[in-house]
Amino acid sequence: MRFIHIADVHLGAQPDAGPLYSGKRPQELWDTLERVLGVCEEEKTDLLLIAGDLFHRQPLLRELREADYLFSQLTHTKVVLIAGNHDYIRKDSAYLTFRWSENIYPLFGAELEYVDFPDLRTAVYGMSYHTREISDPVCDGLKACGAEPFEILLAHGGDEKHIPFDTRALEKQGFDYIALGHIHKPRILREDYMIYPGALEPVDKNDTGPHGYVRGKIDESGVRTQWIPFALREYVRLEIRTEPGDTAGSIRKRIEEKTSGYGEQNIYRIILKGKRDPHTVFDVNRMTGKANILEISDETSPAYDLRRLYHENEDTVLGRFMEQFAGCEEGSTEYQALCEGVDALMKSME
Repeated sequence: MRFIHIADVHLGAQPDAGPLYSGKRPQELWDTLERVLGVCEEEKTDLLLIAGDLFHRQPLLRELREADYLFSQLTHTKVVLIAGNHDYIRKDSAYLTFRWSENIYPLFGAELEYVDFPDLRTAVYGMSYHTREISDPVCDGLKACGAEPFEILLAHGGDEKHIPFDTRALEKQGFDYIALGHIHKPRILREDYMIYPGALEPVDKNDTGPHGYVRGKIDESGVRTQWIPFALREYVRLEIRTEPGDTAGSIRKRIEEKTSGYGEQNIYRIILKGKRDPHTVFDVNRMTGKANILEISDETSPAYDLRRLYHENEDTVLGRFMEQFAGCEEGSTEYQALCEGVDALMKSME
């Protein structure tokens, strides 16, 4: 039995995307889902497992119709999904009354239920959120009931407010594969057995690194999986080292050189670290260049000769301030605070 496992598609989200992609990024979430369905069709995948948060919020009826149409075009693949904490089942949720196409099997109950596929010798278990948060470890007591030779659990959560679970307890529950959702970065808890595929596309600037899905196969010899990178774009965090002689122009050139090696399609967060001339204030708006830069953070410190400054100002407010940071290491938070304080005091003295 061949499956593809996705999670956290977040259709309807408005991702942080920088100046070049903000307008098109919401549609790209749909586009990538459709590309995954194309893989399912091409590879004749038996099951598409969606481990929660297909939508970023309560889905609109027109959005459900669109998703249903896309799924219904699959000629071989059956789709099984649960609702996560973002698209949880509210009392007025359109999920409750929508009629899905015959190849789609929602597991929208608040308690564990399963769908049986005798032709695949597989049963898929799952439960859905009916509130935004579930702080009880409800997964720890779930067990496979032996309906089919191959049994899979769909589960969404893993932190203290969203179904915390004990990995060792889950391992004893009799499932052949546990398809997890909620954590946006890919994470393998147990090789070939308990996996977060991560968000299909990154939707937040903290979702750094590659994103994609899990391809798997189950037979009498066990489960084998492969994580497939598939997202159109990545959030890339880059540190740029500065020197006292740098200007906005020289830093912009360095940013362009570094981002070109990572790809024009990506979305960048730039952090400036190092030294700058004490009289220089970097204009980050002049540093963006051609790359799609979401933000530039200036964490540089002025290149003061701190030892000389202290000896020249021992008996002043500046000297007494510097004494409070005696012994702090360069690069530490305390050192950053020292530099910022010295900078502020020097400006006030001017």
